[in-house]
Amino acid sequence: MNRIMFKSKLHRARITQADLYYEGSLTIDVELMELADLVAYEKVSVVNINNGERFETYVIPGSAGSRDICLNGAAARKGHVGDEVIIISYTNLPDEEARTWQPTVVLVNEDNNPVSVEKSVEAYTKMPRNN
Repeated sequence: MNRIMFKSKLHRARITQADLYYEGSLTIDVELMELADLVAYEKVSVVNINNGERFETYVIPGSAGSRDICLNGAAARKGHVGDEVIIISYTNLPDEEARTWQPTVVLVNEDNNPVSVEKSVEAYTKMPRNN
């Protein structure tokens, strides 16, 4: 038996642009993609913390160092510039490997600069909250 497991995520990234008429889906700074082990055209789930929207789409690489998180095409209807999102990828693992699997969690600050990269489901608890 195989299980679909949480592979990696960018936690609390901020949307920097929303372009309804751009062809593509979710542009992410290629440096952030590398930290989160995302590849071009990989399927991801996006959870918008500000409005509760959840959707699936695919990733396209953005300029290195730009820290861009851009909703493109129909995805642009799911959030606004400044909204915080969680971008989650998944992997398919055999049951035995799934039981010891540790995902990669990339925490970013309000400017989408990486704060930490950890192999742990508990990593997100170290992120300061904006209350």
